[in-house]
Order: sequence, then C-alpha cells, then structure tokens
Amino acid sequence: MFDSNSGHENRVNLHRRAFLVSAAAGIGGLALWQWKSGVTTEAAATSEPKNVTVVRFSDNGERLNTVSIPKVIKSRAEWRQQLSPNAYDITRNADTEMAFSGQHWNLHERGMYRCICCDNALFDSATKFESGTGWPSFWQPIAKENVTESRDTTLGIGRTAVSCTECDAHLGHVFEDGPAPSYLRYCMNSASLRFVRR
Repeated sequence: MFDSNSGHENRVNLHRRAFLVSAAAGIGGLALWQWKSGVTTEAAATSEPKNVTVVRFSDNGERLNTVSIPKVIKSRAEWRQQLSPNAYDITRNADTEMAFSGQHWNLHERGMYRCICCDNALFDSATKFESGTGWPSFWQPIAKENVTESRDTTLGIGRTAVSCTECDAHLGHVFEDGPAPSYLRYCMNSASLRFVRR
C-alpha cells in the first residue's frame, strides 16, 4: 500500500529545498554586501579629498616631477558616465576580465600604460613581459608612488591587490613569480589601462 520510495523522495526534496533556501540566502547576502559597499563608496565620494603623492611622466616616458595632489574622487554615477561598463566593473568594483580577452595582453609596442580613470602613469612597456597568463604583466610599475598595494581576501585566499594611487581604480594583483630583476608579476586588467604609443 505504501510506496517505500516516497520517504526517500521526501527526504531528497527536503534537502533540495534546504539547499535552494541556503543558496538564495547566500545570494541575498552577497547582494546586500555589494549594495552596502556601493553606499560606502558613494559616501566616501562626498568627503573632502585627501592629498596623494605621485610621479608625473610625459607620454614618452620621461620622469617629470613628484607632486602632491588631491585624490580623484567621483560619485558612482560620474564614474559610470566616464567609463565603459567593463572598465567600470573592473576599476570601481574590483572585477577581473577573462584571460586572453583584453586588448593589451598581447601588445608588444613601445609606450606607456596610464590609468583609464585618471590618466596617472602606471607602467612602461620596457617592463612588460610575456607571462602566459593572458593578462598584461609587468615586473615593476613606472613609479612605486603611482600604485598602491593592499591585502585582498575576496576569494578566500590572500592576494595583493594593486590600485591607482591617484583615483583608487582597481588595476589587478601582484604576485611573486615574475622575472628578474624584481621577481614580481604585476598582473593587470587591460580594461583598467590606456596605452600611449611612443
């Protein structure tokens, strides 16, 4: 009279429902976290800008001078208006482009890489190398002052994020598996960079 499989099916359905509820709660929590992050960033955009120190370079790579200037601060709406959707997601939300998809990963011309958001000089092509990762890779920035490094644990592992000192644009990450002389690999997103040919 009773189906012996019905108890098993009910347990499976119960586990399925519990999984779906947990997944929905996780997605909801992530959405709330991103919304709160946006609110915090928006609030920071209205505060008084602090001064930062960067080194200015001409487009041909000549070091000009070291300056103390106000940090570039804009609202999320202003960044959205200025940047492409992809560049916005990467530079303002710390997203990552897919490997081998960016316009600069396989670029071998001489020139300089500037920040897509504020035009700060970031990397020189003389320090670019083929890392095999599918992202533009450099063994050092054009000037240490022009990039900021911070701890990133978003994937559950410790990494070092790299951002633009002048505007806080997320650029990528730095790893300790590069070539001599620095043995570092600044693995950058093409969408965060603007290339200026020499």
